[in-house]
Amino acid sequence: MKIAVDAMGGDHGPAPVIEGAVQAAQELGVGIILVGKEDELSAACRKLNCHDERITIHHAPQVVEMHESPAAVARKKRDSSIWIATELVKSGDADAVVSPGNTGASMVSSFFVLGLIKGVERPAIATMLPTLTGSAVMLDVGANVDCTAQHLEQFALMGNEFAKHVYAKPNPRVGLLSIGEEDSKGNEVTKEAFKLLKASPLNFIGNIEGREVYSGSADVVVCDGFIGNVALKISEGVADVIKKLLMKELSGSWLGRLAYPLIAKPLLNLKRKIDYAEFGGAPLLGVNGTTMICHGRSSAKAIKNAIRRAKGLAETRLDELIQRDIEESLRRHQDERSEGTQA
Repeated sequence: MKIAVDAMGGDHGPAPVIEGAVQAAQELGVGIILVGKEDELSAACRKLNCHDERITIHHAPQVVEMHESPAAVARKKRDSSIWIATELVKSGDADAVVSPGNTGASMVSSFFVLGLIKGVERPAIATMLPTLTGSAVMLDVGANVDCTAQHLEQFALMGNEFAKHVYAKPNPRVGLLSIGEEDSKGNEVTKEAFKLLKASPLNFIGNIEGREVYSGSADVVVCDGFIGNVALKISEGVADVIKKLLMKELSGSWLGRLAYPLIAKPLLNLKRKIDYAEFGGAPLLGVNGTTMICHGRSSAKAIKNAIRRAKGLAETRLDELIQRDIEESLRRHQDERSEGTQA
C-alpha cells in the first residue's frame, strides 16, 4: 500500500506533512510518496532527520496556492504537486492521494485525472461528525454549491456505503437536512429529493433539522455543499468558542482552578471527539479512486490520521461499492420510467 501525499499544499509548509508521513509509515507500515519540489522536500527531510526507506520523494515543480482558482489548475498547473500526486493514483503507482492544500485544486485534479464513477454526476466531500450516539456522516460539505434532487439522492447512496463500510453500520439511517421534519418543508430541490429518497431502498428516516444533526438520530446527513459547508464552519466555530469560554470560566476563579485536575480527563476526551486532527481529512466520494482532503492548517497528527483513513478506504474499495449502488439506482429509475410509459 502506497499513499501519495501533496507535501507542498499546507499552510505551514512541508514540515508537518513530512512529520505526519513519518508517523504513518511507522505506525501503519505504508509507503509514502511525498510529492513536491524535490530540493525543498529533501532539505526538510534532512532537517527533520527523516531517513525512513518507506518514504520517497516525487518531484513536482509547481505549487497551487490557496488563493488560486480551481479552473486555473487544469489549465496552467498540471505540473503541480496535487495534480501529479493524483496522477500517481491513476497510474497505479499509489493507492490513494492525501492533500492539505487547496480544496478546489484537489477536487479538480481528481475530477479530470481520476474521473467520476459511472452514473455519478457530481462528487461530494463527506465528513464525520461526533454525535451523542457515536458518529454521523455529512455530505456534501463543499464540493457543490448548487445541486439537483438527483444529486442529493446520489450523495445519500454514497454516504450510505461510506457509513456501512467505514463505520460498520449495517443499515445506516439516512436523513435529509431541511428546515422542518414535515414532508412538505424545504425548497423545491429538497422536496423532490425527499420523494426520491423515500422511494429508494435506503433506510430513509425523512427530513431532519439542523438541531438534530449532532443528536445521533441519523447516521448519514444529506445536503448540498453550500448548506453543508456553512453548517460545518459554524459547528467548528461554536466548538472553539465553547472550549475557550469553558477555559476562561475555569481559570477565572480559584474554585475553577481547583476543580480543573478533576475534570481534565473528561475535557481531553471531549477535545478528541471534536478535534479535526483526530479525523484527519474528508474523502471526496464519487471519483474513481481515493482522495482525502485535509485542512490547510493540518498538524502532523492530522496528516497521519488522514493517511490512515485513506489507507482504509483504498482497502475497502469504496469507489467500487459506490458504483454498484449508483448503477442499481439508475436501473431502478429506468424500470420505473418504463412502467410509467407502458401504463
